[in-house]
Amino acid sequence: MVVRVLFVCLGNICRSPMAEGMFRAKVDAAGLSDAIRIDSAATGNWNLGNPPHRGTQQVLTKHGIDYSQMRARLIDKDDFADFDYVIGMDGSNMQDLEALKPLESDVALKKLMDFAPDEGQHDVPDPYYTGNFAETERLVSAGCDGLLKAIREKFSL
Repeated sequence: MVVRVLFVCLGNICRSPMAEGMFRAKVDAAGLSDAIRIDSAATGNWNLGNPPHRGTQQVLTKHGIDYSQMRARLIDKDDFADFDYVIGMDGSNMQDLEALKPLESDVALKKLMDFAPDEGQHDVPDPYYTGNFAETERLVSAGCDGLLKAIREKFSL
């Protein structure tokens, strides 16, 4: 069985590609790259085809994570069937995802920070607006650690 995880934010150039890259690195380090498939997408369409934001590129580069193939894409209804987890970055993303989710879908819709309750944050702030990529990096890393732990426990990986 392959567990499929999709990270989603507004434009798919800051938070969700950062989460995709950081989670992939954590999955690879755990030796689980054959067991977990990872992608990211946007709820908005204005950055489609663009690479990650330069701030996200700097974070990923710092961690030795390749982002050269990452391009912003729009979430679509098939994603709700193709993925086991759809992970939003904030409450607004979650509202958009709930509205897009087909009624028949049983995908697990969660916020990334649901997996890092000790951080005391409910949302990952958008660094496109805040400029604080370091805070986003810290929160995304904590959320990814918690998500990987939850997946390993649920699926005995």
